[in-house]
Amino acid sequence: MDKSNHFFGQSVLGQLISYLPPTLVVQVVKQTQSDYYCKKFKTNDHLISMLFCVFSNCTSLREVAGGMLGLSGKTKHFQLTHIPRRSTLSDANRKRSHQVFEKIYQKLLVHYRPVLSDSRQTYSWMNSIDIIDSTTISLFKDILKCVGRNPMDGKRKGGIKVHTLMNMQEQVPQLVWFSSAATHDHEFLKHIRLRKNRIAVFDKGYNDYTMFSNLCDNDNFFVTRLKDNAKYNSLSESDIPETTDNGIIKDEIIELPVKENNIIVKTIKLRRVAYWDDTNKRCFEFLTNLFDMDAGHIALIYKQRWQIELLYKQLKQNFPLKYFLGDNDNAIKIQIWSTLIVNLLLTVVRRSLKKKWAFSNIVSFCRLHLFNYIHLINFLENPEKDWRKKVPDPNELLLFDP
Repeated sequence: MDKSNHFFGQSVLGQLISYLPPTLVVQVVKQTQSDYYCKKFKTNDHLISMLFCVFSNCTSLREVAGGMLGLSGKTKHFQLTHIPRRSTLSDANRKRSHQVFEKIYQKLLVHYRPVLSDSRQTYSWMNSIDIIDSTTISLFKDILKCVGRNPMDGKRKGGIKVHTLMNMQEQVPQLVWFSSAATHDHEFLKHIRLRKNRIAVFDKGYNDYTMFSNLCDNDNFFVTRLKDNAKYNSLSESDIPETTDNGIIKDEIIELPVKENNIIVKTIKLRRVAYWDDTNKRCFEFLTNLFDMDAGHIALIYKQRWQIELLYKQLKQNFPLKYFLGDNDNAIKIQIWSTLIVNLLLTVVRRSLKKKWAFSNIVSFCRLHLFNYIHLINFLENPEKDWRKKVPDPNELLLFDP
């Protein structure tokens, strides 16, 4: 067989770990002092162990510790100095702050932002969209307060809510905040500062007229949905141009009350756009402070919110977010941050390929060939090369036997 360029002197896991700049981890360790009083299991070892857990879809400490034994002799490319035991990894997940993993993720996002950003958009406003939403992850114990009724058997599970702000261009989380599942969504907005002249898109669970007033005062734009029971006064109605999407049935300026302690202190003027979805036979009412934009584009902007739902689906279907390695909130947050780091690295791999791959297929390939010495990028670019060549039939070789 001809010489193949698929094989490489580094395992697939080693190639994936190499996307982590070593200086980046060193900087975070110095900033956070995460290796202070640590004798063996350093931050880099902890990080690689958790990334291995996510890449290989491990669901228990025993699987991680046993699976990593296969890395013996294969770690010189990513400086793994200590393969942990179950108790070592459990202690590290409990004691080392999850903020270390958060800082590593944030620095990675800044490092790979040129790869993730895509300026080729149909409309200029697509480069300015920040999507806000949350998803709930059920826990096996009542660690964080969950929603719903108390079960009759008294055994109540916990739940952690992951609040996310995502840039539509990058399609990976930009800001993440954790809370109990019972925390209201709009609490997340108190922990972030939206950038000026950006368009924040969120669902009607974030409706807060006081917050809307603050966004208007700070030159922040937003698009959301109007609640069904909202009370407002219609001030004026705009004509709908013929060039606007046929689904637009009303475009008007409305007035909403802003209350403090159930007393109306002022009113704000916003734009209400009603859109008829002929496919689903339902009407959507959008609320925004974008007064000069085409009404059809308002509906299209809100439609982009679905991108964050696809992100949550991608994370939950491809990574072990049903099984956690610890029964404390720090260990759970570490595992979620590790999952976000892996998701970011694989998104970078996917964006760097010329060949189009489904994200789930890349995850499956990496998981199956984690310890194989296959050149990751070359194989993904042309997976059929050299592998589909005809292999001699053993029965044909019998013709040449004496």
